[in-house]
Amino acid sequence: MGGALFLIEDDEICAYLVQCLFQREGHEVIRAADGREAQELIDTMAPPPLAILDIMLPYVDGTQLLGQIRARPEWRDTAILMLTSMAREQDIAAALDMGADDYLVKPFSLKELAARAKVALRRASGAGEAPQGYRDEKWEIEFDAYVVRYKGEEIRLTHKEFELFRYMVERPGRVLTRERLLDRVWGWEAEIDARSIDAHIRRLRLKLGPARHHVETVVGLGYRFVK
Repeated sequence: MGGALFLIEDDEICAYLVQCLFQREGHEVIRAADGREAQELIDTMAPPPLAILDIMLPYVDGTQLLGQIRARPEWRDTAILMLTSMAREQDIAAALDMGADDYLVKPFSLKELAARAKVALRRASGAGEAPQGYRDEKWEIEFDAYVVRYKGEEIRLTHKEFELFRYMVERPGRVLTRERLLDRVWGWEAEIDARSIDAHIRRLRLKLGPARHHVETVVGLGYRFVK
C-alpha cells in the first residue's frame, strides 16, 4: 500500500476516470469518497507518494484534509495535487500556502493530469535523498559550498539569499507563495512579514543580473524558478 496513489474525490465519474488513468499506468489507487473516509484512511494507511485531493467534499472539506496531512511528519514526502473546480486566485494561493504541491482546475485534461502526476511522483521518489547541487547547461550550484555560477561566472549571495534561491531551484516550475517561502526559509518565528519576501526577491534578482529572468513572478500567487 505504501506505493499506492491516494485519491480523495466524491464525484463518481471523475473518480472512475482518474482511477482508470493511473491503473493503466500500473498504479494501485486507493480512493476515499468523502472527507470522513479520507480521515480514516489517513490514520491507517502507509503514506503514499502522491495524493490527489478535491476541495469540495462531504463532511470534511479538502482544505482541512490538506492541513491534517501536512501536519503529519510521516506524510511529509507525499506530494499533494489539488484537483478542484475552485479556480479563484485566492483558493489556489490558500492551497499552496498550506502545502499543496500543485493545483489543477476542473474540467481538466487527463493528459495534463498524467503529466503533472509524473512530475510529482519523480519529486516524491527523490524526496529522501539529499542532492549535492544543481547543474544544467547554464547553472552550476553547489549546495554545501554555497556556490552559484551562471554560464561560468560566479554570483555571490548572502547566506539567506542562497537559501531562498536554493529552495526555489530545488522545486523548478512550482509556484511558491510568499508565505511558503517565509515558512521554509526563515521560519514562522522570523520577525518579517510575507510581503518582505518581495524585497528579498528584488535583491536576489539584482545579484543574478543576466540570469534574473529565471526567477519568475506569478501574479497574485508568488514566485517560481524556471529553467
